[in-house]
Amino acid sequence: MSEQQMHEQTRQHPALKDRYDVVVVGAGLSGIDAGYRLQTMCPDKDYVILEGRESMGGTWDLFKYPGIRSDSDMFTLGLPFEPWTGKKSIADGADILDYLKDTAAKHGIDERIVHRTKVTDASWDSATAEWTLTLTTPGGESTVRSRFIYLCSGYYDYDEPYDPAFTGRDDFRGEVIHPQFWPQEFDPAGKKIVVIGSGATAVTLVPALADRGAEVTMLQRTPSYVLALPNTDPIANVLQRTLSPQRAYSMIRMKNATQALSLYLASRRAPKTIGNMLRKGVMAQVRGTDVTERDFTPPYGPWDQRLCIVPDGDLFKAIRSGKANVVTDTVDSFVPEGIRTGSGQVIEADAVVTATGLKMLAGGGITLTVDGAKVDMGSRYIYRGMMINGVPNIAMCVGYTNASWTLRADLTSQYFATFINHLDAQGYAYGYPHVDSAMDARPALDLDAGYVLRSMAEFPKQGDRAPWFLHQNYLRDRRDTRRADVSKDMTFVRRAEQHDIQEIAAPAVV
Repeated sequence: MSEQQMHEQTRQHPALKDRYDVVVVGAGLSGIDAGYRLQTMCPDKDYVILEGRESMGGTWDLFKYPGIRSDSDMFTLGLPFEPWTGKKSIADGADILDYLKDTAAKHGIDERIVHRTKVTDASWDSATAEWTLTLTTPGGESTVRSRFIYLCSGYYDYDEPYDPAFTGRDDFRGEVIHPQFWPQEFDPAGKKIVVIGSGATAVTLVPALADRGAEVTMLQRTPSYVLALPNTDPIANVLQRTLSPQRAYSMIRMKNATQALSLYLASRRAPKTIGNMLRKGVMAQVRGTDVTERDFTPPYGPWDQRLCIVPDGDLFKAIRSGKANVVTDTVDSFVPEGIRTGSGQVIEADAVVTATGLKMLAGGGITLTVDGAKVDMGSRYIYRGMMINGVPNIAMCVGYTNASWTLRADLTSQYFATFINHLDAQGYAYGYPHVDSAMDARPALDLDAGYVLRSMAEFPKQGDRAPWFLHQNYLRDRRDTRRADVSKDMTFVRRAEQHDIQEIAAPAVV
């Protein structure tokens, strides 16, 4: 190994200390935001960010498929303390990754990241008021202790995507690709490609593959609601020219968050009206093509599943050009020459892309135990959308389903930092949310999408009242986070009062 390689290995995997005040799991958007909030709101706390992969960036480092981009605007997806100054509002994946790396370096957060270090287990001991984390590292298994844990590992499995077992798949003569593991050597030019799916990944891939010379068919079992938006924001451009970067960014962020929330609330209050508006907008874009209204008429209301954004109408341009088309049908089976649909049509293909969704994973798949008892996440309530009843000194970052992930992630980081400071100010060793009586359980993520429904049993549930129920409303949550009483529905324990939490565990989900 050369001296340069040894230096790079050391940088990627610096020596871990035996103990930290806070361990953050995951170095994506949420983890970088957590690092900033910890070092500005809890400057006396020693923290580390543990990242299982070789590079920071989370989603934006993992996914490499053609056209990868944000599915919401960067003025709300970006970090609130670091202005997004790019020209595009809906940004390319590579630009987002550069933004994250630059931000982490600017604020010294990258120096706190330990790569290739995966947390597999975390065990809480009330006697010592500490967590012991079991790690998988390049040097083998090791452990580290911490007073607090903040899970910023996202909500899906980075190692194993959802991939349906299609009949006859081995009979297909072409290549089958999952977007989560896109082969960089694959050249779509001149190929017939079928993209199975109708969500954000599919509507991104179809125009990108068409631009690269492919003939693309989007095969969807169920249509999605789709909205074309300009890729540049004229109001943002004016504000960026006339105001300081941070001032402009803050104003654009609030404008866009308010607009997105308004559309969501209107969709919930008048789903038929908003659904008709969205459908008419699409049909105006594909007039004169073979696409029918059925291809963009979902059997559910707007925002029952996530709304797909199409920047500058690129999907519709690909359809109008004849390089892409849409088939609404089911997959009967793979055949040697392509796919046979449920209606008997055979769609010829040189390659099939299974954009069929993600495999969700609660807390990065980490096994939690409290005083020797394993925590069954699915049987617990989630407090303020972030903490788990009966589990001390831990929070998990879960973003919005109806808005940019980062809007909620930053509120969670601020609240958890406030919680940490409250413990110290009051002389407590630890604290955890405690339910006094059973509540009706609601899903942690309020979406009817297949990838959500398949895994919700493994996630903690929301309750039926505040603060156990999270409103999908950034403006309301922003206000409530700033005013929140961190002692409401909480049990705090001083070092002299430590006890076995299992003796007073909160009621399980009913």
